[in-house]
This record gives sequence, structure tokens and C-alpha cells, in this order.
Amino acid sequence: MKKEKILVSKTPPQTKKNLREQAPLVNKPAHRIIAIAGPTAVGKTELAITVATHLKVPIVSFDSRQCYRELCIGVARPTAEQLQQVPHFFIADHSIEEPVSAAYYEAYATRQVAALTAKYGQVVMVGGTGLYWKAFWEGLDEIPTIDAGVREAISMQYRHQGMEWLQAALRTQDPFFAASGEMLNPQRMMRALEVVQSTGKSILSFQKGRHKQQTYQVVGIGLQLPRPELNKRIDVRVEKMMAQGLLKEVESLIEYINLNALNTVGYKELFEYLQENISLEQAVEQIKLHTRQYAKRQLTWFTKDPLFRWGRPDRPEEILSWL
Repeated sequence: MKKEKILVSKTPPQTKKNLREQAPLVNKPAHRIIAIAGPTAVGKTELAITVATHLKVPIVSFDSRQCYRELCIGVARPTAEQLQQVPHFFIADHSIEEPVSAAYYEAYATRQVAALTAKYGQVVMVGGTGLYWKAFWEGLDEIPTIDAGVREAISMQYRHQGMEWLQAALRTQDPFFAASGEMLNPQRMMRALEVVQSTGKSILSFQKGRHKQQTYQVVGIGLQLPRPELNKRIDVRVEKMMAQGLLKEVESLIEYINLNALNTVGYKELFEYLQENISLEQAVEQIKLHTRQYAKRQLTWFTKDPLFRWGRPDRPEEILSWL
């Protein structure tokens, strides 16, 4: 029986080197953002530093008040020791006299995050200002520039006449916004009133749902605690702020009382005390109440965002395992 001739290939053996050379090119993984959000007093700062230290990366804040160098105690700015542990951006690097807004933050954070991820590959972002996170991640609709005088006048009226005045003004001047379900968020309400007074149009007419195209991978970490536990932490924090000298800090800012940056829980209540409209005890109780209300609004905002996976701040090992 005739044997078949065996043909021997002349091609070289498949070494590891030429396998690598023949393999298709694969794009490198996108740069990554670890976004940490949640209500005030839940423990975002501590966890962000733990994560950033673990990953050896910097932190970019999306807190609309900690960026002001004049505000420290009342905004629970990270301590000097914490700021030394990890490089922080958008912390105490602006003045209350500067026009910082969500639109400004979008441009700032877009530029800063691009530079930092190019260097480190990833970055931690942390904060509780939902609108600033939305501005960075999704982008904002283009709304006309608002005259500073209009903004200051509305801020002053709100400070002196409160939520009932603000709600009534919007029902009259922008009934479309009044029907939108945002009538318990004073910052967004004042913004809507600014727009309608400046343009004659509802802020809703400018909102077209623009979405930025992001190239980053994102790991969203939401922090939450049972409501009674969070409320207790808020009360303890407010008492601690008072013991640290919050009243003295507010007294030093009295000449800037009409600036929008100071239309902030912890400051506006103590301004009311300094103007002899309420007692110090009433001011402290109002700070606690308004902080709890703010924390509830923060949770409502971020729990609607599907990017965030929720955990407890006192379980850092579990959260690190998500990364």
C-alpha cells in the first residue's frame, strides 16, 4: 500500500512573539471615574479619601460650596490633615465673590478631569451637589446669562421672605415651572425665577435634554444610611460646627450677606440671628431641620440616577471590592 506523502509546512512555529504581532490591535480601556455621592453628613469625604489613597489618585469635588475659600466650618470642608493625604481640586480654590455656577463647573471639571485622567488613568469625584454632577456628566442646556443684579435681588427677597414668597412668585411668573414638581428646591426655584425675569420665558423652554458623549468608564457609588441614623449624624455635626466656631465664621462674612454663595444652610440661619430676627437656639434648630431637608433632596436626586450603586459608608472593604 502506497504511503501518503506528508507535506511539512515551511511557516515558522507560532511563538509568543509572532502571536502578539498577529493579534488584532485592541483599544486600551477608557480612563475611569469613581464618582461618590450621597446626602450631607453621610461620610463621603472619608470614603473618598480611602478610595483615592487605595488607588493613588487625586480627588475632584462636585460640592457647590466647599470650593469657596471663605467657607470652612459651615460647609464641612475637609480638614487640613485630610487635604494633605490626597490632592484635592475644587476645594477652597475660589472666592465667594467669583461667579461660580453649574455651567462654570461643567467647563472646569471637564478640563480638570481630562488632565488628571491623562496623568493617573483614573480619578475620584465626590460631592453632594447633584446639579454639578449632572452638568459635568450630561452637560447643561444653554440658558442665557443672568444679570447679577437680578440674581442678588431674588436672593435677598428669598432670604427675607422665605419659601412662601418664592413659591408664590413662581406660580405667578412661571406657572410651567411651578407645575414641574421642583417647588421644594430653593436653588432651582431661584434659578427659574432669575431666567423668567431676565428673558420673559420659562426656564423649561431652554431645557432640551442635551447629553454629552462621555468616553470615561464610571463607577458610581452612592452612600446612604437609615434615616434615623443619618438625622442623628446631622444633629451631631451641627453641634460640632457650633462648638468649632461657626457663629464667628458667619460674623466675619456679614458684609457679604447678599452674595448667592452665602444663601446656604448654616449661614443664612445665623445671619437671621445676627439680625435679631430669631434666637441663637432657634437658628441652630433651623440649621438641623434645613440640613435634614437638604439631605432628603440629595437622596431623591441621586437615587434617580442609574449610574449609582448604593452602599454604607462604614463598609469600605465592600465598596473597594466593587472597584
